[in-house]
Amino acid sequence: MVPPNSSLLDAEAQTGAAGPNFSPLYKQIKGLLTRSLQSSEWKPGEAIPSEMELAARYKVSQGTVRKAIDELAAENLLVRRQGKGTFVATHAEQKIQYRFLRLTPDVGAGPGLERQLLDCRRVRAPAEVARALGLRTGDAMVQVRRMLHASGVPVVLDEIWLPGHLFKGLTAERLNEHRGPMYGLFETEFGVRMIRAEEKIRAVAADALSAGLLQVPEGSPLLSVERLSHTYHDRPVELRRGLYNTSGHFYRNELS
Repeated sequence: MVPPNSSLLDAEAQTGAAGPNFSPLYKQIKGLLTRSLQSSEWKPGEAIPSEMELAARYKVSQGTVRKAIDELAAENLLVRRQGKGTFVATHAEQKIQYRFLRLTPDVGAGPGLERQLLDCRRVRAPAEVARALGLRTGDAMVQVRRMLHASGVPVVLDEIWLPGHLFKGLTAERLNEHRGPMYGLFETEFGVRMIRAEEKIRAVAADALSAGLLQVPEGSPLLSVERLSHTYHDRPVELRRGLYNTSGHFYRNELS
């Protein structure tokens, strides 16, 4: 454990670069910054202290702090704004709120989708959902079903599963009242921030229910997108199963 009045640099020198638990100094600073983000010391949309202030706080160089912040910015946890400072990223920001939605119209810009809530219920976790979210079968869950429309045309049917203990008080009324993105509501009112997501995609045929809701003939090709979203420390906190009507849209991804 690092004494409160010693620097992390001193601690690193004491452990030695060859030690089994060694990590670069900027990684240690990144971990401390992440801990502050997780504890809501700095809330979504707020500015964090300057690099000079953080360097003094942790007794390291500004370059070390800058490298830690660079990584957090690359992971979309922080946002640098020229001449203004560094801010905690929020899903309420226009360029971030659709970060996990890769549906793009064939013509024009997107997504610009309108939401229609179908229902929001408190249910017991089915075995498959519980396993994906690291819960026990039968644990309390919140199940949300909604549609996304583009110019009045339904393009996405979403089924969303959330751990009940993290989303107490989430109701259909609250979802309908909220004007911003759903993930923005999650982070501001429930303290749950979606950091990263992984998806499984396959082609399926529309059954009678999905065909009726998406207004396509039964048997029409749809894109099935199952998304598992994680918060800090890679903890899964949302399972989302979407059916996409891609007759006028395509799924866009960037590879690097």
